[in-house]
Amino acid sequence: MDNKVSLKHRFLSLPTLISFAIAIIILLVLATNFDIDWEITVDNIRSCNPLFYASALLSYYLGFLLRGLRWQTMLKNSQSSSDAIASVPSFLDCSRYIFLGWFINAITWFRLGDAYRAYLFTEDTGYSFPRAIGTILAERILDVIMIFILLVLASITFYGSANAGGASLFLGIGLILVLIGLSTILMMKKFGTNIGNLLPSKLRSPYARFQQGATDSFGHVPFLLIISLLIWFTEVGRLFFAIQALGMSDDITLSLILFVTLANAILTTVPITPGGLGIVESGITGLLTLSLTHSEAISVTLLDRSISYLSIIILGG
Repeated sequence: MDNKVSLKHRFLSLPTLISFAIAIIILLVLATNFDIDWEITVDNIRSCNPLFYASALLSYYLGFLLRGLRWQTMLKNSQSSSDAIASVPSFLDCSRYIFLGWFINAITWFRLGDAYRAYLFTEDTGYSFPRAIGTILAERILDVIMIFILLVLASITFYGSANAGGASLFLGIGLILVLIGLSTILMMKKFGTNIGNLLPSKLRSPYARFQQGATDSFGHVPFLLIISLLIWFTEVGRLFFAIQALGMSDDITLSLILFVTLANAILTTVPITPGGLGIVESGITGLLTLSLTHSEAISVTLLDRSISYLSIIILGG
């Protein structure tokens, strides 16, 4: 237990403080360069409908349960006799590991929470750390594929409009991430043994387990795709209910809500700041101004991030 606590403390190091400073600078730029009436913004947030806000919270945290179920399935897919554990933890336990990983992501850069999740899981279960990291990589690739598919659907409504440029940017980023992810898995699947032979002898066994965790996780693909789709519906639901809570649903289309949610997911992967702090807010606000005023857009952004970022910090801490 002491080792886990000390590991958390190491994460709160100078680089993390620097990344928070970068985030604050970005937020200050956002606050000073957008034409925002802060009095209206505060009034909007004060008038928030608590029932819809609670629905947004519920939708968001339902996603952690679905992520836990998906990761549990991928862990079972990647089990092998060489490092199998008696039983994979319940999906509730897997959800807890994921949530703690997201908490670390929210306070550090370079998505160190993914490694921390694998570390906690292996400490508690005796599971292979490289194999656990492999399953998390597979999980990320599955998310990227689903994000890209949904981005294509959302972007169809932007085709030929003045907003097409922004849609094309995120589509291009999504496509690049999909190609990198699929190429990585295919190369490991086809040339994994050859790649392992090029490594020093001490690294061959860990690499083999990492490769197996990444490639063997993709069993029961239809089930994984359905769960992944439901996960992103919960993310869309969070933003949808946040907009409903502020009474702005008549001013924004469902396709834009879908697009903003997925663009948010892409921006969150930028490892410069903890949890995309500063970068995500700028991106969401900019996209929402396609249909809302600056003050309305920042109101939605702040309410949404109070769930997707602030609540993680509070509950995770």
